[in-house]
Amino acid sequence: MKKIFALTLLLLNAALNAQSKIPSDFFQNPLDVGLVLSGTFGELRSNHFHSGMDIKTQQREGLPVLASGDGFVSRINIQHYGYGKALYIQHPNGFTTVYGHLQKFSPEIEAYIKKQQYAKETYEIELFPKANELKVTASELVAISGNTGGSGGPHLHFEIRDGQQRPMNPNLFGIEIKDTQAPTVNSLWVYPLGENAHVNSSGERQRVKLTPLKDGSFKAEQINACGEVAFGVDTTDKQDGAANNNGIYQIDAVLNGDSIFQLNFDRFSFSESRHLNQMIDYEYFSNNKSRITRLYVQPNNPLSVYRNVVNKGTINIQDSLTYLYNITIRDFAGNERVIRVPIKGEQPTKPIAKNAKKTDYLAKAAQAFTIEENGIDVYIPKGSLYEDTFLDISFTGDTLHFHKDDTPIHSNITIGFDVSKYSAESKEKMFIARLGYRGRPSYSTTYKKENRFTTGVRTFGDYTLVADIKPPSITPVNFKDGQWISSNSDLQLKITDDLSGIKSYRATVNGKFILMEYEYKNNMLTHNFSDAVLIETENKLKVIVTDNVGNSSTYEATFFRK
Repeated sequence: MKKIFALTLLLLNAALNAQSKIPSDFFQNPLDVGLVLSGTFGELRSNHFHSGMDIKTQQREGLPVLASGDGFVSRINIQHYGYGKALYIQHPNGFTTVYGHLQKFSPEIEAYIKKQQYAKETYEIELFPKANELKVTASELVAISGNTGGSGGPHLHFEIRDGQQRPMNPNLFGIEIKDTQAPTVNSLWVYPLGENAHVNSSGERQRVKLTPLKDGSFKAEQINACGEVAFGVDTTDKQDGAANNNGIYQIDAVLNGDSIFQLNFDRFSFSESRHLNQMIDYEYFSNNKSRITRLYVQPNNPLSVYRNVVNKGTINIQDSLTYLYNITIRDFAGNERVIRVPIKGEQPTKPIAKNAKKTDYLAKAAQAFTIEENGIDVYIPKGSLYEDTFLDISFTGDTLHFHKDDTPIHSNITIGFDVSKYSAESKEKMFIARLGYRGRPSYSTTYKKENRFTTGVRTFGDYTLVADIKPPSITPVNFKDGQWISSNSDLQLKITDDLSGIKSYRATVNGKFILMEYEYKNNMLTHNFSDAVLIETENKLKVIVTDNVGNSSTYEATFFRK
């Protein structure tokens, strides 16, 4: 037994050592075109860091996607949202490559998937092939690029993950992107943090004026400050061949020659990604749609992308002393932009205090918080908020005004509604909705018990009860009832729901299940005749679509094929 344990430990250590050495010549370009990016690794996105490269596909679908190295298909995940159609390849060096938003797969992989989809009668599916089932070699065709899932346009999402399934920067593996341009500095901000801290006699966040110099660097206006202060920067980067803004790779902050803060996008874990909302000035982003990266670490922020942090990256400014604070922003190619900030310690003669926003409801980050009124209750678990927050809460009829979406939420907050006053028939069609632009309701996943509805939320805003009595609509797109469609390659129908949203759909022909692919971005259901499951000349189609409260529509038609 001891020998077996020792051997296991030896193999584990060997695998870990292999992972610590990043191969620079194993992985290849997954597309047979020049690499131009629409998104970089670590880029700041809504509630998460971008976990790979978004590679442009010449504004179209249909490019061959190639295995980046030898290995086997270890996972296939097909979903309406997220990565859409995604393929995972396990490699002998312990790393995994991921290919997302695919249009379709290679013939062998496509046949493997279709067999399982028809067996389980579902489009959305997750599969884990065995190591000997779908082997691939470097540069082998594994898929065709597309625009499926939560994609804003045709591209290939490409990732490299380590043995713990943590995404890593593909640039580290020798996948090079031509980049001769230095990062862009959009704005610099200074934050008085301590209770008695002031910048230019104010306790509020301030924008710092920057002057560009001939060498490409920036000189900031002198800051007069006292107490604990810190900085934040709004910055982006561009690569050659594309006009779009992408994320940066690294930020260093140095005070009087000593490093006090570094941000580095080499690797992160999915479990920590939502803490991005602590790293940015979320309130500013909510109101201005621009992300300021804080160059300091807020309390209880566990992000692993921080390096060489001294005193949380903050600066304690003392009266009459002078400081030089330098910020260096880099992309992976080594292009950099420098900001030099002179600081003078100075006690204000007439300080302007912070504008403290206080309400009757103080929710503490380290404690659970509950409130109930008008048959509506709210439960905020410990740790759902990043910091103690005064919340703006009010109740009007069946509507909860629940603060404003300028404060981030980390984990689900539960909102409950007492619905005992409604009839069983009314409750069947009701759901909890978040009110958006101009009061437009959007469905929030609603859990129903006899007299109580609940939902979990991670966004502040207004929540209310809404009834949906209208069923979804189903419209044929490329055929009509009674039509011969022998020349069609597919069967298309448009499905929509104007309130609670589509929950499920099912299609049969002559009483047997047929696979329909759902693309929510254009509301399209598509059956590909290449599935070769229809062998009759006369075909009776039946499509049933159900919304999130159970309203259902049925479309029936007959079509003919030779």
